[in-house]
Amino acid sequence: MTGPTHRIGRPLDADSARTRAQQAAVLGESAALRVLSALAAGVPARELPEVLFVSPERAEAALLALASVDLIHPDGTDGYALNGETWVRFGRLLVEPPRRRPAEDTASRRPAALPVAIESVARNLSYRFSSTFSPATVSRYVAESYLLLSERARVRTHLAALTARYAADRLDALASAQGLVLRDTPEVLFVCVQNAGRSQLAAAFLRHLAGDRVHVRTAGSAPATQVHPRIIAALDEVGVPVSDEYPKPLTDEVVQAADYVVTMGCGDACPVYPGRRYSDWDLPDPLDLDDDGMRQVRDEIRARIDALLTELGLDR
Repeated sequence: MTGPTHRIGRPLDADSARTRAQQAAVLGESAALRVLSALAAGVPARELPEVLFVSPERAEAALLALASVDLIHPDGTDGYALNGETWVRFGRLLVEPPRRRPAEDTASRRPAALPVAIESVARNLSYRFSSTFSPATVSRYVAESYLLLSERARVRTHLAALTARYAADRLDALASAQGLVLRDTPEVLFVCVQNAGRSQLAAAFLRHLAGDRVHVRTAGSAPATQVHPRIIAALDEVGVPVSDEYPKPLTDEVVQAADYVVTMGCGDACPVYPGRRYSDWDLPDPLDLDDDGMRQVRDEIRARIDALLTELGLDR
């Protein structure tokens, strides 16, 4: 019996294959790869020769080569910026891997015996992820997910089902972050404090507008117990569904899996990993505002999602 298979996307058409081959050829030249890496790290184009210890002529030639295959574009200030697709396709090639942080001592937090329903979740997910992770890894993530959710749960009726969803999403993210599955869509993570307001608004708009062309996740630095009813009502006013979303604690693997990370009011709670595009949207918490104020924040988030779609090349 074989394990579950993972969808890796559609085969490239001839034009897409030609474009990516040209991009790969340019990045096969070390100077171009280093220049792109420096731009990704925020080095201004004028400082490239000094930072990379190359001649101005070599830096300029690399910039022109990168621009010729649409990996970068002029940013309007005599410099260059990476295109949205470049971040998604090549972002993790451009930086040194992060140093591993000491593993969290989860064994001391795991209860002596998990509820029967949670043990059943672990068995089911072990089969689902049998081609990717060992049963021990799956069981550890299930136990961690159960603990994270149960610490905040007021009503425990659906805790097993939520644990299954949360653990599965974390394992999917881990597989993506470790390159165990290939992706054909960008991954975007929205993070706010409670994961009950701003991040849910943003995720709902992006899912509604982009559909399956993007993979959307949300998380909170101090998640609430449910998506706030006012947020659901505000989205319902503009015909955008929230479906069955729920607040989730922020964990490292969902950040590592993301190509784009958008934070909203959660300070430095979100860990920073190289090769991801980070943005901080300075928006007030709509739950602190009256209905008109909430609608203004909702509409501002919609406008920012439109801009993000353009950056990702998904506005067509």
